[in-house]
Amino acid sequence: MSARIRFAKTAPNRDVRISGTQRWTAHPVFAWAGLRPVQAQHTEAEHGALEKYGRNRRSAVELGVAEGASAVAIRDVMDPGGTLYLVDPYHLSRVPVLNFLQRAAHRAVSAKSGPKVVWLQEFSYEAADEWSTPIDFLFIDGDHREEAVEQDWKQWSPFLEPGGVAAFHDARVFPGGWTREDHGPVRFVDQVFRTGQESEWTILDEVDSLVVVARRRPTTE
Repeated sequence: MSARIRFAKTAPNRDVRISGTQRWTAHPVFAWAGLRPVQAQHTEAEHGALEKYGRNRRSAVELGVAEGASAVAIRDVMDPGGTLYLVDPYHLSRVPVLNFLQRAAHRAVSAKSGPKVVWLQEFSYEAADEWSTPIDFLFIDGDHREEAVEQDWKQWSPFLEPGGVAAFHDARVFPGGWTREDHGPVRFVDQVFRTGQESEWTILDEVDSLVVVARRRPTTE
């Protein structure tokens, strides 16, 4: 059985009063212990989009894993013979030897058998420096500063095979959402893909804050 997931809410659902129990169990130790669902940083609709575009992929990379909800979406639908690479430094834990955020993610992703999972506990730019494997799905959800999103794109997009797609999280302002026009992923996607700066790529789909791009097919004369 796949991990239980609590999805991010949009307005007006975000205004619903949070119970004392939910506040008390917010720490990832409770997800690791199985006492609450994994807390997703994306909506249920975005989860469905990740499943749609991650389906049957053989080599996928996710930058920024948190509690692992999005990794679950991708792993659940990938080719069983494929490999999912999960990149996250997990550097914010106050007690690194425990690191319950990382533990919660490992528990969630391993809750169901499927493709091979390779964990890379390092920053995305460090992992990219050592990377050489072609990929067919890329999910960018790490450092949200605009310059960091740009660096992730420049370092990782060359590894995307023809037919591969990339998805940016928190990259679009949407009704009832939490993003703003000045957010790094929003600014990067607007400047690069909506202006045609990346002429080789086109926007394939947009779901809540998620923007999915695909490489244009070469034209034939």
